[in-house]
Amino acid sequence: MPELVNSHERKRLHARLIAKLGLVVVGMFGFGFAMVPLYDVFCDLTGLNGKTGRMAVQDVEAQEIDENRTVTVQFVANLNQSMHWEFQPADTELRVHPGRLYTTSFYARNKAGHDMIGRAIPSVAPGQAALHFKKTECFCFRRQAFEAGEGRDMPVRFMVDTKLPEGIETITLAYTFFDVTETAALQ
Repeated sequence: MPELVNSHERKRLHARLIAKLGLVVVGMFGFGFAMVPLYDVFCDLTGLNGKTGRMAVQDVEAQEIDENRTVTVQFVANLNQSMHWEFQPADTELRVHPGRLYTTSFYARNKAGHDMIGRAIPSVAPGQAALHFKKTECFCFRRQAFEAGEGRDMPVRFMVDTKLPEGIETITLAYTFFDVTETAALQ
């Protein structure tokens, strides 16, 4: 009879263990599902991963220009490993006055022997500056289709907000281009 009790107790313990493991799986799935919106909120709050402000031109033109302050904006161009493109900024850096609208451009050329669609993902450093870096026009707002061998300049119009914290004197705007040809074809 003691073996029956042990066997019954063992089955009950196994059932409890399976239930706990099932809860862990459900919890992991829920956490994974919630990661994208949580990440977006985190980036909006911290300015990480290039979550910069987007502004209408008329809102930028209404800003007062701070002629007494100069901020250096550096431009960096990166390619994902799978991209067989040329990608570079027209200017490596600009000295700007907060509140004034500026335009620069990046040059990209598809060096692959076939048509490709690329997507540029921006990143602004330091993170605090991303909240004060406003773009009115950017090639990063949409996918860029390039025919084989095609190259072109792509403009970026931006402004550094006058509310940028005083300790920030240099902002780095970096773009990484990714090949989204297959993803675009599926859509």
